[in-house]
Amino acid sequence: MSNTQNAKDLVLKYLEAWESAPHDRIDDVLGPFVSDDYRFRGVHPFNELPGLDEVSSVVWRPMREAFAALQRRQDIFMAGENRIDGTLWVTSMGKLMGLFDRAWLGIRPTRKIALIPYCEFHRVDASRIAESAFFCDIVSVMKQAGLQPLPMQTGAEIVNPGPRTQDGLLYGPQNPAESRKTLDLIMRMCDDLVEKDGFQSSNSSLASTWHDGMIWFGPTGIGATYTIERYQLQHQGPFRAGLRNIDFNGHVLEHAEGCYGGWFGWPNMRMNQGDGFMGLPASERTTEMRVVDVYRREGDKLAENWVFIDLLHYLRLLGVDVLGRSTGMHR
Repeated sequence: MSNTQNAKDLVLKYLEAWESAPHDRIDDVLGPFVSDDYRFRGVHPFNELPGLDEVSSVVWRPMREAFAALQRRQDIFMAGENRIDGTLWVTSMGKLMGLFDRAWLGIRPTRKIALIPYCEFHRVDASRIAESAFFCDIVSVMKQAGLQPLPMQTGAEIVNPGPRTQDGLLYGPQNPAESRKTLDLIMRMCDDLVEKDGFQSSNSSLASTWHDGMIWFGPTGIGATYTIERYQLQHQGPFRAGLRNIDFNGHVLEHAEGCYGGWFGWPNMRMNQGDGFMGLPASERTTEMRVVDVYRREGDKLAENWVFIDLLHYLRLLGVDVLGRSTGMHR
């Protein structure tokens, strides 16, 4: 069995243990799966945490206490070698679903179903999870609870679905040639975006790597958009017009398996608010974005893109405490 398959099997067992563990024993249950020097990155207000005890106390136990009967509903599961440094990572993306029965991060409970869109990454080394990164859409949960934490977004406000092809759960081995093809296409698209166009691609440039009917599933606060034309109108245009001095910072992970691939950064980009983005005032402050992109390739072009941005962190650096002003809690 390959190292990749061993890593996937390990992470699947970890995810199963995470879901079944009693909330007050989650660190005990997950302990055998992680290394002694386990490292964790999470969206604000979690940020960087050292060791499983701290992660369980700050992230997992409060979440499990707030959302009863919490279950993981995966849309994409894949693994592959990191193009940057050769390490091995496993990616899981989908929604966590539970009954929102107790307050979470100061957000009042609804006692109804809530979906927490998430994407997480696990670096496997020596048959243990050595490092994790957990991105989730907290703003989506706030909206589901009836809060209006941000101005009107430019894209559609939806809970983003999984792949149209419903083939994103890559539990078994995949064709390495297809994985290379996916990662090469993703990186070519990234090079076009950053180096040639300065984050403002022309229609012809996008069309060289994207299907005309591309779907860009952005985070709550920005929204989803469909087709190259509407993507440029509803996200890329406002992004480029509202931000200034965008500096690409690189990624922590770049990998692919089969027709799926993606990356995350910490942070990916630094910039100034410029003339204003997401309906917020202009600002000369420097801020940054921690971004996840997960892609589905169809043939020779990209068809779907799921995006997570740590907007709470981005806005915090601009002096906007979204959780604090919406829930009365200051962080």
